[in-house]
Amino acid sequence: MADWLKLKAQGAVQEPKAKSVIQLWMGGGPPHLDTFDPKPQAGADYCGPYKKPLETNVKGIRICEMLPMLAKQADKYSIIRSMTHGQNGHETATYIMQTCTMPGELVYPSIGAVVAYKRDEAGYQGSLPPYMSIPSALGRFAECGFLGTNYKTFATGGDTNRDSVRVQGIVPPGGLTDERLKSRRTLLESVDSLAREMEKNRKFEAMDTYQERAYGLILGEAKKAFEMSEEPDEVRERYGRNRFGQSCLLARRLVERGVPFITINSGGWDTHRDNFGRMKVLLPPLDQGFFALLEDLAQRGLLESTIVTWFGEFGRTPKIAQGPPWDDGRHHYGEAMSVVVAGGGFKGGMVVGETDAKGEAPKERTLYPRDLSASMYTLLGIDPLGPLPHPHGYVAHVTPVASGEVESGGLLTEIM
Repeated sequence: MADWLKLKAQGAVQEPKAKSVIQLWMGGGPPHLDTFDPKPQAGADYCGPYKKPLETNVKGIRICEMLPMLAKQADKYSIIRSMTHGQNGHETATYIMQTCTMPGELVYPSIGAVVAYKRDEAGYQGSLPPYMSIPSALGRFAECGFLGTNYKTFATGGDTNRDSVRVQGIVPPGGLTDERLKSRRTLLESVDSLAREMEKNRKFEAMDTYQERAYGLILGEAKKAFEMSEEPDEVRERYGRNRFGQSCLLARRLVERGVPFITINSGGWDTHRDNFGRMKVLLPPLDQGFFALLEDLAQRGLLESTIVTWFGEFGRTPKIAQGPPWDDGRHHYGEAMSVVVAGGGFKGGMVVGETDAKGEAPKERTLYPRDLSASMYTLLGIDPLGPLPHPHGYVAHVTPVASGEVESGGLLTEIM
């Protein structure tokens, strides 16, 4: 609270720096030692084959040798190496990272739902939903909680690697032309007019508004966001012609259209077995897509107003599980994890916190999930100590630290 009041007094929280958030969610839990917190000095039992971390374009910052493109962009992002919450179950850890609260009496909304609610409260007029997930939602852990279903995430579905993403409810099914949709709309209006004559009801007027918005999505400018063929081939190739890379490109297109919160749901990081075999598959697309997203946002002048985050539900065990049945796997590990933040008022080229020599626990500047969310809210112009409405009148805050229920290391003031 003291950090927030200090920033407010300095004027740092009066004018929002960020307008949108792109959350890169690594479902399953990415290994911190094999990404943004390499520990070659810990020995082969910990670092495995990754013994030569790369120097980045920021002196003193090194990351995994499998991320050569991101090593060239370290000036655009900062790494938090001392995040912790201590929970090793997927469901509980996902809830904690998505809501930045511990499970308790209140089922909290996710960060995306809170941002959608606050933008709606401020008069959001975008033609697309304010909280979107590509291609699928994270389930109940990324839901609206007590805010209500108006703030549930909209999952696009579809394959982002196609020329046109078939978004259920927005992009018409194959074979259904715009002309046929307009014909259906005319028929619907005729039926509604007849019904009005039979029963005068104000609900029809409200329905007209919602129908107008729905058809606006299907027939208007909004659906063009999903026409990936509008992008030049060289741009699509730069992001990588794979689902993650093209999801990053779609997220950039949604930011351009003013969508406040976008989650890219990228799974497959639960590497109990053959961790390093999976890293060979997962890290190259991550490196290319994340690199292209940061570069593209910066070139278009969007990085200053767009927060980009990267994390999963936890880290993975620093010591490798050798031999059968694990074959050099890594297990769940909530004691330490890495988080990457960029843009929207977050400074680049810095490392916050440190883990011990083997990456087993925070050694310096211990941070908790709510510290991340409170910092994001602050940059978005949302008071992290402010109230949220609850249908049964319970006292609820944007972050529950106001009631002293969660541990905190304070706002990320060194990179804000």
